[in-house]
Amino acid sequence: MASETFDLIVRGGTVYDGSGGEPFVSDVAVDGDRIAVIGASADAHAGAQAGAHAATVIDASGLAVAPGFINMLSHSYFSILQDPRSLGELKQGVTTQIFGEGNSMGPLTDEIRERMRENQNEPKVDVPWQSLAEYLAHAESVGVSQNVASYIGATTLRTYAVGLDDRPATDAELDTMRGLVRDEMSVGALGIGSSLIYPPAFFASTEELIELCKAASPYRGKYISHMRNEGNELLEGIEELVRIGREGEVPAEVYHLKAAGRDNWPKMERAITLIEGARAAGERVTADMYTYTAGGTGLSNAIPPWFHDGGPRKLLERLDDDGVRALIRKAIEETGDGWENLYKGAGGGERILILGVRREENRKYQGKTLAQIAEIEGTDEIDALMDLVLRDRSRIDTAYFMMSDENVRRQVALPWMSFGSDAQSIAAEGAFLNRSTHPRAYGNFARLLGKYVRDEKALTLPEAVRKLARLPADNLELDKRGRIEEGYFADLVVFDPDSVQDHATFEAPHQYSTGVRDVVVNGRLALQDGEHTGTFSGRALYGPGKK
Repeated sequence: MASETFDLIVRGGTVYDGSGGEPFVSDVAVDGDRIAVIGASADAHAGAQAGAHAATVIDASGLAVAPGFINMLSHSYFSILQDPRSLGELKQGVTTQIFGEGNSMGPLTDEIRERMRENQNEPKVDVPWQSLAEYLAHAESVGVSQNVASYIGATTLRTYAVGLDDRPATDAELDTMRGLVRDEMSVGALGIGSSLIYPPAFFASTEELIELCKAASPYRGKYISHMRNEGNELLEGIEELVRIGREGEVPAEVYHLKAAGRDNWPKMERAITLIEGARAAGERVTADMYTYTAGGTGLSNAIPPWFHDGGPRKLLERLDDDGVRALIRKAIEETGDGWENLYKGAGGGERILILGVRREENRKYQGKTLAQIAEIEGTDEIDALMDLVLRDRSRIDTAYFMMSDENVRRQVALPWMSFGSDAQSIAAEGAFLNRSTHPRAYGNFARLLGKYVRDEKALTLPEAVRKLARLPADNLELDKRGRIEEGYFADLVVFDPDSVQDHATFEAPHQYSTGVRDVVVNGRLALQDGEHTGTFSGRALYGPGKK
């Protein structure tokens, strides 16, 4: 060990070390930011030194001690700057957030940076960075509760080089994107992240994505994707992801694996078979998920992607044109091929819930279904959808109820499945209360441990901890994270398996989970007895390609 004394000791807890093996009762001693000793000797040392030294001792008797949880899909890019406590996730034991689902915080042009400033929710923060690496360094320098790392967003790359138009990238534009990938990978990006359901990412070809991955591959980059389709063409979406990973020579992961739409629920078994077949053939394919049957995205994304050609302003112009509105209506009413029809997937407006709007005059519709809004306005659901997007002049945060409980229960037990909230980490106070949100922002990880581990026994607690910590850390090649092991970084969670519970609902989402008592990030207590300590010891984490 590095010194005679320890800075922190977690005493007498039941240790789930991240391996998936049987837990054991032990002390965990921390020296600086690392785990120094695991075993009874730590407690003995603490007893011998307690009178002369100021070691922090956490009594974890009767509680579980686990490696810090990793959120594989976080949208907390701005929320951690608006409120660096990150209480919604810290209170669930999350110590690392992974960004980059299509959009990333760099590389930025001046135009992209200005749109970022405009499109933030309150309270707005400045955007002084240009590259993704500069953003990560900025987050660490201003102080955050958790570690942060990021993929490079394929959407951001395309917007930087091509713009918002529906057209192929030119050779010169593709060269620009490759150069940006090499620049960001060499300073620590994790790989390429795509969100192919959304324009302008929807406009990118498979071949374009393969080229981006080829540029990331020499830096041990990865590919992760919200696939082109999670509904009628779910299996084709998986096949495209596997191809991109194989030809791009990178591991590939499915963001929030799901079979969206009642008619597609039986496809989940075939989806699992496809992934496991690829793995058996030597392909490095994994997935992550959230623990709810409703997805969350924009109401505007129920409008087919080709109507978004040219960007949000062009979409609004089209929504103000009666002729184009008739075409949009026809496309939504027909199931169609080649795009994911969220309206059809949800089964209509009764299963589409408005969560967050931008304009004050539309706040009355937060927490209401599209069907209810149509009734209030005396119109039909598709007109209500188009009218609301046009009036609010935003994407409008929306929950679509599209998945089955049975599939969620089946997926949480898959050995190659990790977990991501697909949400911002926010606080149940201040400006955050002006908007509703998906309950996964407050409950995704606690819901796994409470509902699916303790109550439904869909998987064991040791296996859940492995999939919350070691599995994503290994997949991402995060240096010495995800395990309780001597020499590893001291990201630790102390929680009560018997009481850990999510409380957030769609009706009342701003409710913290309970049952996580203490959280240690890089050797320092960030959460103690369920309350934030005022310590911001989170760091920027980097991929293995950083020079």
